[in-house]
Amino acid sequence: MQSPIKHCRDCGTQVAYRLPDDGDTRERAVCPACNTVHYQNPLNVVGTVPYWGDRVLLCKRNIEPRWGKWTLPAGFMELGESVAQGAARETVEEAGAEFEMEELLSILSVPRVGQVHLFFRARLLSEQFDPGPETIEARLFAEHEIPWEELAFRTVRETLERYFADRKAGRFGLHTLDIH
Repeated sequence: MQSPIKHCRDCGTQVAYRLPDDGDTRERAVCPACNTVHYQNPLNVVGTVPYWGDRVLLCKRNIEPRWGKWTLPAGFMELGESVAQGAARETVEEAGAEFEMEELLSILSVPRVGQVHLFFRARLLSEQFDPGPETIEARLFAEHEIPWEELAFRTVRETLERYFADRKAGRFGLHTLDIH
Protein backbone atom coordinates (compact mmCIF):
# COMPACT_ATOMS: atom_id res chain seq x y z
CA MET A 1 0.00 0.00 0.00
CA GLN A 2 1.15 3.54 -0.65
CA SER A 3 2.70 5.49 2.22
CA PRO A 4 0.58 8.25 3.67
CA ILE A 5 1.27 11.73 2.35
CA LYS A 6 3.02 13.84 5.00
CA HIS A 7 3.67 17.18 3.30
CA CYS A 8 1.97 19.25 0.62
CA ARG A 9 3.58 18.76 -2.80
CA ASP A 10 2.75 22.39 -3.66
CA CYS A 11 3.98 24.34 -0.61
CA GLY A 12 5.63 21.82 1.75
CA THR A 13 3.31 22.37 4.72
CA GLN A 14 2.43 19.33 6.82
CA VAL A 15 -0.94 18.00 5.64
CA ALA A 16 -3.93 17.06 7.78
CA TYR A 17 -6.14 14.07 7.02
CA ARG A 18 -9.79 15.15 6.92
CA LEU A 19 -12.82 15.41 4.66
CA PRO A 20 -12.17 18.10 2.05
CA ASP A 21 -14.50 21.10 1.95
CA ASP A 22 -15.67 20.21 -1.57
CA GLY A 23 -18.20 17.58 -0.45
CA ASP A 24 -15.85 14.61 -0.91
CA THR A 25 -16.89 11.62 1.21
CA ARG A 26 -13.38 10.22 1.83
CA GLU A 27 -10.72 11.44 4.20
CA ARG A 28 -7.86 12.97 2.17
CA ALA A 29 -4.52 14.65 2.76
CA VAL A 30 -5.42 18.35 2.79
CA CYS A 31 -2.95 21.19 3.11
CA PRO A 32 -4.06 23.65 5.82
CA ALA A 33 -1.95 26.43 4.25
CA CYS A 34 -2.93 26.35 0.54
CA ASN A 35 -5.98 24.02 0.72
CA THR A 36 -4.59 21.61 -1.90
CA VAL A 37 -6.26 18.21 -1.69
CA HIS A 38 -3.85 15.32 -2.38
CA TYR A 39 -5.27 12.09 -3.79
CA GLN A 40 -3.71 8.63 -3.67
CA ASN A 41 -4.82 6.33 -6.44
CA PRO A 42 -3.99 2.78 -7.52
CA LEU A 43 -0.93 2.11 -9.64
CA ASN A 44 -1.33 0.34 -12.98
CA VAL A 45 0.85 -2.68 -13.71
CA VAL A 46 0.81 -3.44 -17.44
CA GLY A 47 2.17 -6.41 -19.33
CA THR A 48 1.68 -9.11 -21.91
CA VAL A 49 1.17 -12.82 -22.35
CA PRO A 50 3.61 -13.32 -25.23
CA TYR A 51 2.96 -16.59 -27.07
CA TRP A 52 4.64 -18.64 -29.80
CA GLY A 53 2.37 -21.47 -30.95
CA ASP A 54 1.27 -23.35 -27.84
CA ARG A 55 4.01 -21.86 -25.61
CA VAL A 56 4.17 -18.65 -23.57
CA LEU A 57 7.17 -16.52 -22.72
CA LEU A 58 8.09 -16.12 -19.06
CA CYS A 59 10.87 -14.03 -17.54
CA LYS A 60 12.92 -15.03 -14.48
CA ARG A 61 13.14 -11.96 -12.23
CA ASN A 62 16.52 -10.37 -11.50
CA ILE A 63 14.98 -7.81 -9.11
CA GLU A 64 13.05 -7.79 -5.87
CA PRO A 65 10.40 -8.46 -4.95
CA ARG A 66 10.49 -12.18 -5.69
CA TRP A 67 13.97 -12.36 -7.19
CA GLY A 68 14.50 -15.61 -9.11
CA LYS A 69 10.78 -16.31 -9.62
CA TRP A 70 9.07 -16.50 -13.02
CA THR A 71 6.68 -13.86 -14.30
CA LEU A 72 5.08 -12.47 -17.41
CA PRO A 73 6.84 -9.37 -18.76
CA ALA A 74 5.13 -6.50 -16.92
CA GLY A 75 5.76 -3.42 -14.83
CA PHE A 76 4.42 -0.06 -13.78
CA MET A 77 2.79 2.13 -16.42
CA GLU A 78 4.55 5.46 -16.92
CA LEU A 79 2.94 8.88 -17.25
CA GLY A 80 2.40 9.88 -20.86
CA GLU A 81 1.87 6.37 -22.23
CA SER A 82 -1.26 4.35 -22.95
CA VAL A 83 -1.90 1.01 -21.28
CA ALA A 84 -0.88 -0.82 -24.49
CA GLN A 85 2.25 1.33 -24.92
CA GLY A 86 3.31 0.57 -21.35
CA ALA A 87 2.73 -3.16 -21.80
CA ALA A 88 4.75 -3.11 -25.03
CA ARG A 89 7.59 -1.14 -23.41
CA GLU A 90 7.79 -3.55 -20.47
CA THR A 91 7.85 -6.56 -22.83
CA VAL A 92 10.76 -5.07 -24.78
CA GLU A 93 12.63 -4.02 -21.61
CA GLU A 94 12.23 -7.31 -19.73
CA ALA A 95 12.24 -9.89 -22.53
CA GLY A 96 13.75 -8.16 -25.55
CA ALA A 97 10.97 -9.80 -27.57
CA GLU A 98 9.63 -8.90 -31.01
CA PHE A 99 5.84 -9.20 -31.05
CA GLU A 100 2.53 -7.98 -32.35
CA MET A 101 0.21 -6.62 -29.66
CA GLU A 102 -3.24 -8.17 -29.53
CA GLU A 103 -6.32 -7.63 -27.37
CA LEU A 104 -6.57 -7.13 -23.63
CA LEU A 105 -6.89 -10.48 -21.82
CA SER A 106 -7.16 -9.71 -18.10
CA ILE A 107 -7.81 -6.92 -15.63
CA LEU A 108 -6.98 -7.85 -12.05
CA SER A 109 -7.66 -5.52 -9.14
CA VAL A 110 -5.38 -5.96 -6.13
CA PRO A 111 -6.81 -3.52 -3.54
CA ARG A 112 -4.52 -4.75 -0.74
CA VAL A 113 -1.49 -3.19 -2.49
CA GLY A 114 -3.33 -0.45 -4.40
CA GLN A 115 -2.69 -1.88 -7.88
CA VAL A 116 -4.57 -2.82 -11.04
CA HIS A 117 -2.84 -5.36 -13.35
CA LEU A 118 -3.67 -5.39 -17.07
CA PHE A 119 -2.34 -8.05 -19.46
CA PHE A 120 -2.58 -8.13 -23.26
CA ARG A 121 -2.02 -11.12 -25.51
CA ALA A 122 1.06 -10.62 -27.72
CA ARG A 123 1.92 -12.83 -30.70
CA LEU A 124 5.68 -13.34 -30.81
CA LEU A 125 7.35 -12.74 -34.16
CA SER A 126 10.54 -14.57 -33.24
CA GLU A 127 11.88 -17.13 -30.76
CA GLN A 128 14.91 -14.91 -30.15
CA PHE A 129 14.97 -12.86 -26.93
CA ASP A 130 17.35 -10.27 -25.54
CA PRO A 131 16.37 -9.81 -21.87
CA GLY A 132 17.23 -6.58 -20.09
CA PRO A 133 18.91 -6.19 -16.68
CA GLU A 134 15.69 -6.93 -14.72
CA THR A 135 15.55 -10.45 -16.20
CA ILE A 136 17.87 -13.41 -15.53
CA GLU A 137 16.38 -15.52 -18.31
CA ALA A 138 13.50 -15.34 -20.84
CA ARG A 139 12.14 -18.70 -21.96
CA LEU A 140 9.16 -20.30 -23.71
CA PHE A 141 7.02 -22.81 -21.78
CA ALA A 142 4.21 -25.13 -22.84
CA GLU A 143 1.38 -25.25 -20.29
CA HIS A 144 2.60 -28.51 -18.73
CA GLU A 145 6.15 -27.08 -18.39
CA ILE A 146 5.22 -23.89 -16.53
CA PRO A 147 6.86 -23.74 -13.08
CA TRP A 148 3.51 -23.01 -11.39
CA GLU A 149 5.01 -23.12 -7.88
CA GLU A 150 7.78 -20.72 -8.91
CA LEU A 151 5.54 -17.95 -10.29
CA ALA A 152 6.23 -14.56 -8.73
CA PHE A 153 2.68 -13.21 -8.44
CA ARG A 154 -0.88 -14.49 -8.15
CA THR A 155 -1.96 -12.11 -10.93
CA VAL A 156 0.43 -13.93 -13.28
CA ARG A 157 -0.96 -17.35 -12.27
CA GLU A 158 -4.57 -16.21 -12.69
CA THR A 159 -3.83 -14.66 -16.10
CA LEU A 160 -1.99 -17.76 -17.33
CA GLU A 161 -4.79 -20.06 -16.15
CA ARG A 162 -7.35 -18.00 -18.06
CA TYR A 163 -5.11 -17.76 -21.14
CA PHE A 164 -4.71 -21.55 -21.38
CA ALA A 165 -8.43 -22.19 -20.69
CA ASP A 166 -9.38 -19.73 -23.45
CA ARG A 167 -6.83 -21.28 -25.81
CA LYS A 168 -8.35 -24.73 -25.24
CA ALA A 169 -11.85 -23.32 -25.81
CA GLY A 170 -10.71 -21.76 -29.09
CA ARG A 171 -11.71 -18.21 -28.21
CA PHE A 172 -10.33 -15.48 -25.99
CA GLY A 173 -12.38 -13.29 -23.72
CA LEU A 174 -11.69 -10.43 -21.35
CA HIS A 175 -11.32 -11.59 -17.75
CA THR A 176 -11.80 -9.35 -14.72
CA LEU A 177 -10.88 -10.51 -11.26
CA ASP A 178 -10.44 -9.14 -7.76
CA ILE A 179 -7.47 -10.55 -5.82
CA HIS A 180 -7.95 -10.36 -2.04
